[in-house]
Formats: sequence, structure tokens, C-alpha cells
Amino acid sequence: MVTLVYLLGLFSVIGVLAYHRVNLRTFTVVVAVTLTLGTLLDVIGQYSWLLFLVIALPLNLPSVRKTLLSRPALTAFKNQMPEMSRTEKEAIHAGTVWWEADLFRGAPDWDKLHDTPAPQLSAEEKAFLEGPVEAICRQVNDFHVTHERADLPPEVWQYLKDHKFFAMIIDKQYGGLAFSAYAQSLVLQKLSGVSGVLSSTVGVPNSLGPAELLQHYGTEAQKAHYLPRLAEGKEIPCFALTSPEAGSDAGAIPDFGLVKMGNWQGENVLGMELTWNKRYITLAPVATVLGLAFKLYDPDHLLGSNEELGITCALIPTDLAGVHIGRRHFPLNVPFQNGPTQGSKVFVPIDFIIGGQEKAGQGWQMLVECLSVGRGITLPANTTGGLKTAALATGAYARIRRQFKLPIGKMEGIEEPLARLAGNAYVMDAASTLTAAGIDCGEKPSVISAIVKYHCTHRGQRSVIDAMDIVGGKGICLGPNNFLARGYQGAPIAVTVEGANILTRSMIIFGQGAIRCHPYVLTEMEAAYDNDPDKSLATFDNALFGHLGFVFSNLVRSLWLGLTDGRGSSAPYSDATTRYYQQLNRDSANLALLADISMALLGGSLKRKERLSARLGDVLSQLYLASATLKRFSDEGRQPNDLPLVHWGVQDALYQSQEALDAFLRNFPHRWVAIVLRPLLLPFGLRRYRPADTLDHQVARLVQTPCDTRCRLGRHQYLTPDESSPVGMIEAALKDILAAEPLYDRVCQAAGKKMPFMQLDRVADCGLALNVINEEEATLLRRAEVGRLRTINVDDFDPDALAAHARPRANKDIAA
Repeated sequence: MVTLVYLLGLFSVIGVLAYHRVNLRTFTVVVAVTLTLGTLLDVIGQYSWLLFLVIALPLNLPSVRKTLLSRPALTAFKNQMPEMSRTEKEAIHAGTVWWEADLFRGAPDWDKLHDTPAPQLSAEEKAFLEGPVEAICRQVNDFHVTHERADLPPEVWQYLKDHKFFAMIIDKQYGGLAFSAYAQSLVLQKLSGVSGVLSSTVGVPNSLGPAELLQHYGTEAQKAHYLPRLAEGKEIPCFALTSPEAGSDAGAIPDFGLVKMGNWQGENVLGMELTWNKRYITLAPVATVLGLAFKLYDPDHLLGSNEELGITCALIPTDLAGVHIGRRHFPLNVPFQNGPTQGSKVFVPIDFIIGGQEKAGQGWQMLVECLSVGRGITLPANTTGGLKTAALATGAYARIRRQFKLPIGKMEGIEEPLARLAGNAYVMDAASTLTAAGIDCGEKPSVISAIVKYHCTHRGQRSVIDAMDIVGGKGICLGPNNFLARGYQGAPIAVTVEGANILTRSMIIFGQGAIRCHPYVLTEMEAAYDNDPDKSLATFDNALFGHLGFVFSNLVRSLWLGLTDGRGSSAPYSDATTRYYQQLNRDSANLALLADISMALLGGSLKRKERLSARLGDVLSQLYLASATLKRFSDEGRQPNDLPLVHWGVQDALYQSQEALDAFLRNFPHRWVAIVLRPLLLPFGLRRYRPADTLDHQVARLVQTPCDTRCRLGRHQYLTPDESSPVGMIEAALKDILAAEPLYDRVCQAAGKKMPFMQLDRVADCGLALNVINEEEATLLRRAEVGRLRTINVDDFDPDALAAHARPRANKDIAA
């Protein structure tokens, strides 16, 4: 009995040490002390000590460890290393790692998350959001823009230039606004709730493009020339990366430049002869300066010994001979300025390279660094803002629209998609805000930016389908009063651009995250690439044995947290959210363990197992979305009335994480490993479920009822009731309808009959005749009827009004 108790104690000590990740020396000392106690109790004999010494001595003697273990392991690791292109290496090293690294490492530091300052607007940013942004929203009629003009009106373009909408990222010393990432996000969210054309037009110059690249890499002369002109709107920028032959595989662009001497303004100068064929370039049709990515070659070795210099970025004035712009693509009835550009043997001086001659061949590194920031702001903000507005408008519509004598929003069939719509809007806004907070703290979160790009656009697309299902005929009939259709039509655009979502999910999130977020893998890889054998071995040795301890710790943590479902693990709050933190601790440990097992067993082939990689990326993504939701709840004062949205968001993320884990195990190619892992990671099976019907009911009610929680859900969106804002008019109608309902009930009671909830103007007349309402209340009923009819009616047109004013002609000569 004593032996059994001792052995249980010994294993418990080892487990506790591993769980808490104590260092190797402390681990060794504590185990030795425990074995000494066993010897005193006559439980531990010489063979146990011999086994301990065989393991402990090599691990604690670096010279022995390197010779016996690390050197052969390094050789094997080099043989397992997958081939990596230069662009892949640059992408992996791009940006920084932040909160996603905690989630990946199996033991999130929740204090780190909650100590991140909640983003705040400066007085200047707040004034801009409430002043110029509000004003431009009031000026833009999206139906006029998308159907009648296929462009923003000239006065809107001028207003954007005059008020520096294109200069939010430009430093003040160059005349820009120098806004925070959070302010940029809120501006774009508000604009996108009004018009996708408007938000895209403003978003692109403030994302990956000439201004961003110039500020980080431009020469002083380039900055002094271009940045003030960009800030004042004298230059309209675009950035041309995508080619017909290179979309998601941007590193394969065929566009090229040759270093040569040539004539420039009457002088023979060192320059480049550029040839390109680009497409999908936003603002290209109206751009005055073209940021161009191309592969630069130096066949005559005018710059040095290398002939292939690599991807390079340059600024090309579009008025140069041989530069072709002007034609437009027509992206899904959301006609922001987007089109192709071509150039053939366009000669420019070498100092047109962004950063000058010394930056030749460094374009890809520049691009992926900037993309780590821009991709985390623009697309997440645009999709989040559009969905926030759609959620409020759809909730209002569901409360106003009646069928079978009750608001459709009270039907359970409507509550389900309505809850998804509101829940996703809350989660997406939380993720977008947390990402902006990280950027404002100085991070360039490349993995997080991929997560929010994918999941905001993916959830946004699914949610706008839910909204369309709810509003039905109102949504499918285009017109000035349709608040949804253009967002529905344009959703695939956000899914496609800046890294197609399929690629982002299956290759980037985990593929990049596994290397950047892991505490040891990148160090091991760098050691393997190091040409100094002694330094390589020393670095690899330290990383390898840290890695082994990390794996053992996560094995113990996964086992224990699986048995307890995280109970007893760390959580920063003791309230309704406690269990969520603990369950996320469990998922984090599972992810860390599975990542290491996958990399160990599959090696370089994991790169080609895209569906397995995608599922591990899904777990990491859901951890981020859930933690962002909890962070938002805390930053907004832990309002009890917001809990239904928090519960919905976190429960949905936990369920999706579980489904990804289950699918991973069902499809893992080493079946015996999967069979062993399943009871370890899921000892009680699949125990997480989608949000319950009762929770859907609560969330659906919130989005239909004006309250503080609903205001926070739609924070900073443009909801002003004016003739060009169908959403603002529906919001006003909702308030009038809710105020009219008690008056309607009073009139019906006095009349002794239940009248249909329509023709409220007649109800008002009846109430006045019965002397149960006053004139002011009658006016409210009449106004409610006007708003009700405007909400449920759809637009119709004279047949001639629907014909295109000009027949589009496709350019068939480009290929030639």
C-alpha cells in the first residue's frame, strides 16, 4: 500500500512540475528529492536511481547532451526540413507575434490580454468621426452610386480629398492625420455601413499602398515629394501586385524590370525598363501614381554581381508614355474604381524604386511587413461595419414586419438566423478592435491579421445570407430603400482579395502560425540554416530540449485539462465567464500538443496536408475570436445585459474549435496516433454544443429592442434618419412603432375589437373619435404608419429606368 501511495505521489509531483513548466534544473532537483524520500521509505531501489541518472545526467550536462542527442537530432532535422523559397522565408519572418503566441503555447496569460489597453479615440479622431465622416455619410446615396453613376459623385471625391480621408495613415509632418489603427477601423466601419464603394475607396489608400510603403521604406526625397501630395489628394495612389498569372501566389508575378542605361528627360541615366500586366487593382483607373511590384533583373551587372535581384517595388507616374490605365472591372455590382493596368518597356530612373537603389530586390519583405498591419485593419473593418449596420437594420425590420398577426422576429425560425447575425457582429467587432489595439501598441501581427481577414470576411458573408433570408422580398428588390442587397452581392469580394480565404485558411494561418507562434520551432529552423556548425549546434541544443519539455508539459496539461474540462485552471474573473477561460486553456494545450505531434510525424509533408493544417488553424482562430469576445466584454465594463452576446460568441467558438479538433483526429493519417490521442484530448467525447435555442431567443430579442446593449452592438455606425439612409429611416420607424403599440392597444380596447396592426392613421382617427388619445399621440401613430410602410414596401421603376445608359464593351485586345 505504501508503494502504491508513493508511486501515485511521484507521478503527481512529475505531473505538477510539467504542468507548471518548471525549468530543467528545478525539475531534476525536485524529482531527486522525491526519489530520496522513496529510498528512505524503502520503496525506491538502485534500478530506479540508475534509470533516473541515465536520463537526468545527459540532460543536465550540455556537452554530453550535445554529443549524444543534439548532434544526431540536428542532422535528422535538416533532412526533414521542407524546401522554402525566398518569399516564404520573408513571409515567415514578417511582422511580429503577440497574443496569438500565448494561445498557441498551451498556457495563455490572461493578465497579458486584459492588461492590453482598451483602444480610445483622441479628441481629434472623435471630432473627425462625428464631423467629416458623419457629413460624408449624409452625402452618399448608395443606390445612386452603384446603379446610376457606377462611381462616387465628383463632389464626394472632392470632399474626401479636402478632408484628408486618404491621409489617415500619413504622418502629420507631411500633412496627414496620423490616426490610430482603432480610429481608422471605426472610420471604415462607419463608411461601410453606408456604402461599400465609399469604404473601399477610402480604405485602400490607407492600407497596403504607396503611402504606407513610403513612410516605412522611402527615401527622404521620396517622402518629401509624394507624402504631402498624397495627403492633400493631389495624387491618387494605387498599388499593383496581382497579375493574371499570379493571384494568391503573388511571389510568382511574371512582371519584370531590366536594369539598364536609358534616356530620361534628355539625359542618359541608370534606370529600369519595366513591363507589366496587372489586374484587380483598386483605384488604378483614376490613379496618378502607381505603386508597382515586379521582379528586377540586372543582366549587365550594373548594380552588382547578382543578376536576379528579386521582387522590387517602385512608384510610377501614370502619365508616363506606355503606362495604360483607365479601363475598369465591374466587381459584383459594387463598382468601386478597380481595373487593370499594363506597361511595356517603360523606362524610369533607378531612384523610382521605393527606398532607392539599395532597396532593389527587397520588395517582398516590404510588402509582407506592411500587409501584416493593413490586412488587420481594412477588410475586417469594412466587413464588420457592414454587418453591424445590417444586424441593426435586420433586427428592426424583423420587429416591424408582421405576418400571422405578430412581428416576424418573434418566430423561432427567424430567431435562429437573427441570433447568428447579431452574435457574429459582436464577435467580429471584438476581434477587429483587439487587433487594432495590438497594432496601436506597436505590433505587426501577421498571423492575427490573417485570422481576422479570413474570419471577419467569412462570417460576414454567411451572416449577410442570414440577413437576406430574414428580410426576403425586401432584400432581393434593388432600389434606394434596399439596405442589404449590395452588401449581399459584394460579400465575395472581401472573401477573395488580399489572399483568397481558401488559401488563408488552408496554408497561412497555421502554416505561418506554427513557425512564428511556437516558442522553439523558428529557432530550430534558423539553427539548421546556420552555416557556423558550433553556433548551429549550441542554438539547436537549447531549443531542442526546451521543445521537449514544452511537449511533455502540453501532454500533461492536455490530459489533466481534458479530464477536468479545464476546471481549476487559471481564469482572471470569478463570474459567468470563468468556465470559458478554463475551457480555452484546455483548447490551447490541445492545439500546442497536436501541432508538435503533427510536425514531428508529418515533417515537411504537413505543408501539403492543407486540410489538416486548416483545422489546426481553425482551433487557433476560434481561440482568438473567443478571447477577443471576452476582452471586449471586460473593456466595456462587464455589463450584465451584454452577457447573451458574450455567451453566444464564446459558445459558438468553443463548438467550432471542438468540431475542428474532431475532424483533425478523424483524418490524421497516422491512425494509431489518432486512436491514442482521442481519449486523451476528448476523454468524454464531444460535449460542446451550438448556442441553445433559449440563448438564440435572448440574442434575437436584444437586436430588436432599443437598449444600451443594442447601442453597443451598433456603436459608431451611421444611423441618422435621412432620405438617403434606409437604415436610419428603419431605425426611426422602429422607435415609432414601439411607441405606437401601447396606443394601438388602448384604441383597440376602447373600440372593443382587435384591429389589424396596419393603417395606423385610421387607428389614430378612431382613437381621437373615442377620445382615448390626444393629437400628439395621433400624430405619432400616423408617423409610425408612414415608417412602417416605408420599411416593408419595396422599390419599383419605370421600365426605361433599368436599362444601362451605355453598352459595356469588353477589351479583347489586352492579351494581344
